[in-house]
Parts: sequence; C-alpha cells; structure tokens
Amino acid sequence: MNNDNPEDKKKFVRSKFAAISRRYDLLNSVLSFQVDRYWRWVVSRELRDFPSGSVLDLCAGTLPLALELARQAPERTVMAVDFCEEMLKVGLGDWRDDRRRPRIMPVCGDGEQIPLQDASVWGVTVAFGVRNLARTEQGLREMQRVLKPGGKLLILEFSRPRNRLIKPFYNFYLNRILPRIAGAVSGDQDAYQYLASSIAAFYEPDELAGMMRAAGFDTVTYRPLTFGIVTVYIGVK
Repeated sequence: MNNDNPEDKKKFVRSKFAAISRRYDLLNSVLSFQVDRYWRWVVSRELRDFPSGSVLDLCAGTLPLALELARQAPERTVMAVDFCEEMLKVGLGDWRDDRRRPRIMPVCGDGEQIPLQDASVWGVTVAFGVRNLARTEQGLREMQRVLKPGGKLLILEFSRPRNRLIKPFYNFYLNRILPRIAGAVSGDQDAYQYLASSIAAFYEPDELAGMMRAAGFDTVTYRPLTFGIVTVYIGVK
C-alpha cells in the first residue's frame, strides 16, 4: 500500500475490510477478550445528554456501536455510515430481526465527504475508524460540519500503552500473536498486520486532540481506557 496516496489507502482499507467482514465481529470479541463491549458502552454513555434525535455513527462497520447507541436511548435514531458496503451488509444480515434495527439507517458513504447536511446531528461517534481515514484533517472537519452547535464528537481509537510493564506484553501480542490468530480465523493475515502497523504509526493523543481543535472543536479532552490500549477523545462543537 502506498501511504502517500490517499486513494490507494482507501482502496486498500476497503478491500481488506471486505475480505474479513464475515469474521470481523467474532475476531473483535475474541482478540479483545470481549472488552470491546465495554469500550462501546463508555462511548455511548457520553451521549446521554442527547437521548432523542439523530446521531451519526461513522465508520460503522457491522453496526456494533450503532446498536449500542440505539440500546442506550430508545428514542434515538442512528445514521450508520461506512464506505465498505460488505461490512454494512453483514451487519444488516446478522441483526435484521433485532428490535433496534428500525432506528438504524445504514448508508454506504465516505467519512471524508459525509452524506449529511450541516448541523444535522447531536452526536458523532467513530470507533476505530479515524486511523483508517486517508485524510484525517478533512474527516475531522466533516464531523464538525454535521454536528449541531453543542453537539459532541466521540472518537474511540487504539493507542500505545505507556506503562513500562504493560507495553512489552502489548507490543508482543499486537505484532506477533494477534495477526497469526486473526489470519487463521479470517483467512487474511495482511489485514491484521495492517492493524498493527497502523496503530504504531497513528498520532499521539496530544496530536489528535490538537487536530480536533484545528478542525473547529471548542472543547477537546481525552482519556485512556484499559491500560492505554485505547483512548476516548471528546470534542464539543
């Protein structure tokens, strides 16, 4: 993959997610020891001040976060946008009989050109998707654009633990163990080798927070979860 060409990155990421779409949810639960459910609960809880109206789940994948957003607020509607159609199809098939499903509106679209009007949603969530954007700054500006004044952006993204005891074990698991297990289950080890390399190359929390401010968010905070394996970023418009 050519990291210098945004369009090449988009094609690469889309093809890799399409290849692992049917095993994606299973692998997330297994490889995170099901802690991913807790992470999604934390993110959704941050939007408790907006129990009704519309929110956007960007890079929605197979809809796990969209479903949690709908579960926590029975009067909420969720626009679920992802640029990999295969991921959305798997999610729709797996959850077609779920009672939350009518309040989730899936759309195949680009996170750098979000198919929503200005100031149209109270919340935007992105779980493990900012890292895959080809143009991070453009994506953040789009997220700010579609939020109503006072609305919140919630980014859940992998980060690199700083604890000296945790860090070596985490790096060994991420680079050696995870790609092999995921490759055996999904049939595409390259996709999870990309995961490891993209985490290593991703911005430090201070850098991403600064980019959020530059994109127009007035209040930006972040906090680590689970020993710093992931970080939750909060931006208010």
